[in-house]
Amino acid sequence: VQLVESGGGLVRARGPLKLSCAASGSIFRINDMGWYRQAPGKQRELVAQITSGGSTNYADSMKGRFTISRDNGKNTVDLQMISLKPKDTAAYYCNAFIKINRKYEFEYWGQGTQITVSS
Repeated sequence: VQLVESGGGLVRARGPLKLSCAASGSIFRINDMGWYRQAPGKQRELVAQITSGGSTNYADSMKGRFTISRDNGKNTVDLQMISLKPKDTAAYYCNAFIKINRKYEFEYWGQGTQITVSS
């Protein structure tokens, strides 16, 4: 199973950016999916999560600016970001809990995609 992110890059403050993540491989079912980020010298932190049913959870600092969504048919999860701030600069990681069969579920991570927000 692989998670592959796309959409990172350099963006000006107050601008928008969209991240996408696609899961592929031997997938029986995808449960929770989410996005995390890690800035230099800091711990990885939750950005947003979404259940297979579409319920969402956001870190407080992202509420109102970031929107997570998923397409269960395509095994993808997106993160739409607006009003970006320099402090949003970080490596962003896709995360998913994936069942490879009826019995076993594993947590997977993408390789990360860098977002740099210039002031």
